[in-house]
Amino acid sequence: MDVSAVPEKLIANRLTLLHADFVVPVVPANTVHVAHSVLIENGVVRALMPSPEAKRTYPQAESVDLTGHVLLPGLVNMHTHSPMTLLRGYADDMELHRWLQEHIWPAESRFVGPEFVRDGSLLAIAEMLRGGTTCFNDMYFFFDETLKLCLQTGIRASVGIPLIEIETPWAADIERYFAKGLAIHERWRDDPLISFTLSPHAPYTVSDDTLRRIAALSDELAIPVHLHLLETDWEIRHSLQQHGLHPLARLQRFGLLNEKLQAVHMAHLSAADIDQLATHRVHVIHCPQSNLKLASGMCPVDSLLRAGVNVALGTDGAASNNDLDLLAEAQTAALLAKGISGNARAVDAFQALEMLTINGARALGQSDRIGSIEPGKQADLCALNLVSPETQPLHHVVSQVIYAASRGQISDVWVSGKRL
Repeated sequence: MDVSAVPEKLIANRLTLLHADFVVPVVPANTVHVAHSVLIENGVVRALMPSPEAKRTYPQAESVDLTGHVLLPGLVNMHTHSPMTLLRGYADDMELHRWLQEHIWPAESRFVGPEFVRDGSLLAIAEMLRGGTTCFNDMYFFFDETLKLCLQTGIRASVGIPLIEIETPWAADIERYFAKGLAIHERWRDDPLISFTLSPHAPYTVSDDTLRRIAALSDELAIPVHLHLLETDWEIRHSLQQHGLHPLARLQRFGLLNEKLQAVHMAHLSAADIDQLATHRVHVIHCPQSNLKLASGMCPVDSLLRAGVNVALGTDGAASNNDLDLLAEAQTAALLAKGISGNARAVDAFQALEMLTINGARALGQSDRIGSIEPGKQADLCALNLVSPETQPLHHVVSQVIYAASRGQISDVWVSGKRL
């Protein structure tokens, strides 16, 4: 190549071209590009164009051949407890409150510490990257250890500042929870790979004073609130008995029903509840396999989407799932929505893919940076090999991704253009 013919700016900048048989950018909706390439410059998507044109225009770029692959936005796991991979299979086949109170909480009290969190988080990160996840929304203790591993491995993460009015190995009382969590937030708040949420465990494990304080901090720091909500019908009965209010009404009292709320599970919703969520632009995080395994209930995803509520997907922790497989979660979500609604068109394949990508980015408040393959966004991507008996013949690419492909077909992931 004659370097003198290449503009000086392009020599200085690192250019990479990913050439794929198919590119599904997710935005615009229902779009599949055939034989296209993605141009990455210094970790940012700069262009999406037909592969012959890309090769002619940017001969100096490093080329990655993804023949037989579909290139997708990196998957966003909107709810997990990454260190709990070490409790995978520890307590199975029981309902939520017995699972928590008789098994998980006692085990955590005995074993959880920095080393536990480091080991469990590293195992989780490896599993998620192998399955196409490039960003995860975590909720656990000693989250500074998880955060450091994200920086070491290069995966993107939103980490929760845990808040619960129960003594744990992380903190003895709620004041220590706030103080320790906010100090870590202050130290790492400007890192490009890391964002934060305020993460009360659930309404039934925090007081009114704590909810009031969370609402004020969410506004002051401009960060989301992430909590388990309406996971079981017991939660509703308990709230009515203890506070004389439905959990949603209690959150609304403190101004927490808003566009910064990431409400996880939401398995017990009335039509009026759904309207309220839509009105206040609350994000719902659906964890179908965990809800099914714990027999907690079923989130009415089709009704939520029809009402205009943003719904994203999470795996929950490996202690209650028992894996961190987002592709399997999307297939379960699509099939479950059809079965619950009696409508075969409910949550079609492309909607399921949106729930894995752009909808998660929206819930994080990062849809301007991740969640789709668009110029100007971070190059968070994953490649799935379609040349496999399980995904042949190929009539509809997105249908094969959601209904036939497995995470074992993910061949590569990139975060900010770095191949991980």
